[in-house]
Amino acid sequence: MATAQAAPPSIYPCLYYMDAVAAIQWLSRVFGFETTMQVKGDDESVHAEMRYGNGGIMLGTAKGPWASPLDLPKKHACIYIYVGDAMALEAHYKHTVSQGAKLERELQDTFYGSKEYSAYDLEGNSWSFGTYLPSDAPAGDTAAA
Repeated sequence: MATAQAAPPSIYPCLYYMDAVAAIQWLSRVFGFETTMQVKGDDESVHAEMRYGNGGIMLGTAKGPWASPLDLPKKHACIYIYVGDAMALEAHYKHTVSQGAKLERELQDTFYGSKEYSAYDLEGNSWSFGTYLPSDAPAGDTAAA
């Protein structure tokens, strides 16, 4: 019996690293991403696709117009990853800490009903992991539960 395949994510953040190969290894080891594709260009540039749950990212070598967070004066963005329930999140947090990741924010409950933490990757991208799922309510509808 064939199983239905989930629709692919509509958004794939693309991140750039000075050392893309090291970033791929780090994201896999520390945050639990799975590499689904990795290629190297003639100029030694790397392009990769990685998955976490049913979401994904692309990443590449910081060259030309693309910069690593190490090249930027301030934090410019944060990637949010839905981990699931609080027990799964706590296990993810403990693993991240055990791997030596620099925390931006300790595991905590938020005023908007989520439990989450934030950590930096090896080149300074900010990653938040938590139990928050964006609302399906239309914009401006605060009555939805």
